[in-house]
Amino acid sequence: MIKLNLNGKDTEVDVDGDMPLLWVLRDTLGLTGTKFGCGIALCGACTVHLDGAPIRSCVTPVSAAGGRKVMTIEGLSRDRSHPVQKAWIELDVPQCGYCQSGQIMSAAALLAHTRQPSDADIDAAMSGNICRCGTYQRIRAAIHRAAALQGGA
Repeated sequence: MIKLNLNGKDTEVDVDGDMPLLWVLRDTLGLTGTKFGCGIALCGACTVHLDGAPIRSCVTPVSAAGGRKVMTIEGLSRDRSHPVQKAWIELDVPQCGYCQSGQIMSAAALLAHTRQPSDADIDAAMSGNICRCGTYQRIRAAIHRAAALQGGA
């Protein structure tokens, strides 16, 4: 039995400790907002937070999350009220949308540590997230908008 704090709730899962966190989230717990992209930590579609830091859940064994805080896109907010989610909607960022939960989780982690990021900060933080539709300019604009929203601007 592996214990973790998932989206603010203490949770136990009875799975092999080597099972990737992604599959525990999707298949065992039914949280399908986190996406499978490449399976080798290159695309960022599976990004979740582990103790506040963005990680690739496709290559993270669930045992590494034992006793720690895991946040998925479902835990960011219940009503899309997180500034990043608001900005994403306002600026109509997604095209196909497949990579967007990973993009949003990486952006939220950036803004938790850098209240007013520069373009260079954004590019560095988001460099591990691939958008096959190429919405990078809208992603950058939405992160700037989210920074303004969280700062009350």
